[in-house]
Amino acid sequence: MNIFGIGLPEMALIMVVALLVFGPKKLPEIGRSVGKALKSFQDASKEFETEFKKEAERIEKSVAQPMKATLEKPEPKALSPEATRTEVAAEVEDKETAIAQSPTESAPTESAPNESSEDSPDAADKVEQPAA
Repeated sequence: MNIFGIGLPEMALIMVVALLVFGPKKLPEIGRSVGKALKSFQDASKEFETEFKKEAERIEKSVAQPMKATLEKPEPKALSPEATRTEVAAEVEDKETAIAQSPTESAPTESAPNESSEDSPDAADKVEQPAA
């Protein structure tokens, strides 16, 4: 008999040490609490395993289903050369009217006269002061 890599002689030695440490009255109580803890651990482990298997099966099913690719049919207007010509002609007319309605920029605009550097207020700061 081999449990957790511990043979029968090692298990008997552990039981004797536990009997000496805890005493005969507390040993059954400790055994019950350890048994309950192991049972709850096993239950949690089984629950985790079943949930993991369910998720793995769900993923396998979704991968196994064939992918359905659908293409939308193109609009016939998009491929019609006549429709394209009329759209381009309408765009050109719109731009021509916009250009015709905008003020012409060929006339020279009056610009402010350039201030010379001598007249600017910063020029006074730049004038060298004679050394005293």
